[in-house]
Amino acid sequence: MDFEIDKSYLELKKEFRAFGNELNKLDKNSSNYFEEAWKLCSDFGLCGLLVSEEYSGAGFTPMQAVFSMEGLGYGCDDDGLLFAINNHLYSCTMPILKHGTKEQKERFLPKLATGEYIGAHAMTEPNSGSDSFGMNACAKENGDSYILNGNKCFITNAPLADVYIVFAKTSTDKELNNVSAFIVEKGMKGFYLSENVEKIGLKNAPMGELVFDDCRVPKENMLGKPGDGFLVFSTAVEWERSCMFATHLGRMKKQLDVTVAYAKSRQQFHRPIGNFQSVSNKIANMKMNVEIAELLLYKTAWLKHNGKGNYLESSITKLFISEAYIKSSLEQLQIHGASGYLLDSGIGSQVVDSLASTIYAGTSEIQRGIISRWLGIKEL
Repeated sequence: MDFEIDKSYLELKKEFRAFGNELNKLDKNSSNYFEEAWKLCSDFGLCGLLVSEEYSGAGFTPMQAVFSMEGLGYGCDDDGLLFAINNHLYSCTMPILKHGTKEQKERFLPKLATGEYIGAHAMTEPNSGSDSFGMNACAKENGDSYILNGNKCFITNAPLADVYIVFAKTSTDKELNNVSAFIVEKGMKGFYLSENVEKIGLKNAPMGELVFDDCRVPKENMLGKPGDGFLVFSTAVEWERSCMFATHLGRMKKQLDVTVAYAKSRQQFHRPIGNFQSVSNKIANMKMNVEIAELLLYKTAWLKHNGKGNYLESSITKLFISEAYIKSSLEQLQIHGASGYLLDSGIGSQVVDSLASTIYAGTSEIQRGIISRWLGIKEL
């Protein structure tokens, strides 16, 4: 087994890390912060990393994307912005790339890839979170359209998005084959958006609710065939779990470097605090989790890169990195002590932001259920 990393991947990581540092120069308190950040990301080519050049994208492979986004995660200190970009890349753009018709790809992908359009993914409802397919939203065939009714909530990018992949029941015949996916566009009649909802973390990831009241969606906006909702959804979550957590790995590596430097410079009892075993052990755990996370992420991306199935591996990767990110954030806070608890340090916000990582893209409990089922263990 060859563990040597392609030098071109390392160059990409370095380039995207530098771009992340540029994003940090923006004023996060500005009312136009998200728009300014998105414009920079668009100009940099970030919004279409995995989209082929045919549709105005960068044409990156999964391995290139993972190393690039790891670098971005190290450089950019805004978890909310990173989350919004990840959702656009993997949850909206990739399903259209895989399941879209030629006309749909030509219509939507160039604008998504260049960042002219912001993408969103709408599955969650007030009464169906982890039970994704227990949704109430429905779409009934009506001439050359479907009439869509229902509510979606906790939708990232919702208040500012232009294109939404929306899931709704189109049949009651089969448990999984009764859901279809639709490309819904901002401004469609009968489609209403809430204002941005406030969250305890990920402040700069816009989030809101969608309401469909007899929203007429043309048949040509169905993504895939009737009943393909499960396939479209699986594409999104597999890409999320395979690549999204590259930014989290980058954040963990940055936390480790910052904490090591602090432990070497901070003096207590006439010596650096890193000399105390209780502190050095925490740092050792942070390093160990970074190394394991890296191996898991690179393996999962390599499988994706080579066209191999990675549903189990991506669940393991998502589960481990999301929980390790919380541990890393807490260890950083504990080692920095009172100075880390100050608002201006930014360390406290990382703790709050990291907590969400065990919820989105499937909770930790869901991931453990997936792993158990792959091992032949049936759950009640």
